[in-house]
Amino acid sequence: MQKRAPEEVLRLITDEEIEVIDLRFCDLPGLMQHFSVPAHELAEDRFSEGFGFDGSSIRGFQQIQESDMLLIPDPNTAVVDPFRQHRTLNLNCFVKDPVTGESYSRDPRYVAKKAEDYLRTTTIADTAYFGPEPEFFIFDDVRFSQDQRSAFYSVDSVEGIWNSARDEAHNLGYKLRYKEGYFPVPPADHFQDLRSEMILTLERLGVEMEVQHHEVATAGQAELDIRYDTLLAMADKLMLFKYVVKSVARAAGHTLTFMPKPIFQDNGSGMHTHQSLWKDGEPLFAGDGYAGISDIGRWYIGGLLKHARAVLGFGAPTTNSYKRLVPGYEAPVNLVYSQRNRSAACRIPLYSQSPKAKRVEFRCPDASCNPYLAFAAMLMAGLDGVKNRIEPPAPVEKDLFDLPAEELSQIAQVPASLEEAMDSLEADQEFLKVGGVFTDDLIETWLSYKRLKEADEIRLRPHPYEFMLYYDI
Repeated sequence: MQKRAPEEVLRLITDEEIEVIDLRFCDLPGLMQHFSVPAHELAEDRFSEGFGFDGSSIRGFQQIQESDMLLIPDPNTAVVDPFRQHRTLNLNCFVKDPVTGESYSRDPRYVAKKAEDYLRTTTIADTAYFGPEPEFFIFDDVRFSQDQRSAFYSVDSVEGIWNSARDEAHNLGYKLRYKEGYFPVPPADHFQDLRSEMILTLERLGVEMEVQHHEVATAGQAELDIRYDTLLAMADKLMLFKYVVKSVARAAGHTLTFMPKPIFQDNGSGMHTHQSLWKDGEPLFAGDGYAGISDIGRWYIGGLLKHARAVLGFGAPTTNSYKRLVPGYEAPVNLVYSQRNRSAACRIPLYSQSPKAKRVEFRCPDASCNPYLAFAAMLMAGLDGVKNRIEPPAPVEKDLFDLPAEELSQIAQVPASLEEAMDSLEADQEFLKVGGVFTDDLIETWLSYKRLKEADEIRLRPHPYEFMLYYDI
């Protein structure tokens, strides 16, 4: 995001003839929330005094007897909205308590900021870069319902193989078979132009993109990769990314979901997350060790793998996440690392030999996560590895999906359910609280929310309730 002072935002409002200011903040589970004010309401003092709102109706926030809260606009996040009828400027905000004036411990953006602040105090590094690869499905029709007498969900796509015999007046074929979507050219790929519109819109808004392509599954599965940036800036960009791609899809008559596993027996959608540490403008993961990584890079991987089960409490935070994290669909369920090997949880890409390109790719998360919390948790796990020189298990070059059962049983694996992930987070959370980055209050609220409001309800209801709960993430 472009660095801006408040007065620069006010000039932008004048120059762009902005009529409406949209104030945005992230709830605890990870959905952007907002309200809007006329442009004249955003005076310079509002960047310090903020805007009041009711926090009692926001998931994971305040109780009704302590509902008043403040939004403090962050001028660095100003973006002119390309989708609204009236000229609108979007601003992401931090959340504060109006009584104490303190930052709110459950504000996800504040957690991400604290993680970056803590990194600089360690003297290990001064910058952490993150580069996510969000995957998603583009559908033409989505229907779901659940009541006392029935339950169902249905998704459809012109590209879905199940429509090969459908009467479409003129069915032209070009239906991608299961697991064959990576990556045929159009007309088999129906969504080339739509994905191009997405990346071009994002670039116009300051989100630098690297690649767009069809993914493995049928029915419009896609991936758009965002060029790396610092932790908080990247989390902001990912939230903007979700808003943009959904809005572009909707304008074209489609619907889009980051739900990890909406289609049975085809590939799910993950979010492989590339990350690296830098200091004084120099990369710290490049070295002369295995796959060209340094001791710091290897220890960072050691921390990620040691704490991975707890990290996934934030990085793969839905019951549906664990329908994706199963063997056989390129989902990395084994907690080992390797160069090039995409069946390992941590991969060291070898596309470039430049020291600046040396990074680790953590392949377990998915885009249903709250990126502010997920990126912060990954960084804290990696830093714990560096500080304590945690050695990862020996690298594995074999296809982990084809290992004999006896050999595979010796390798640690990701949680098999959201319940296991929450238990892991509860048992392994001290590394998150170092430097006050995550607080007991936030972790306890997160565990309670996931256990009581999501996982427990889903266990008591048939599968369509899970679809209803997680489609719009």
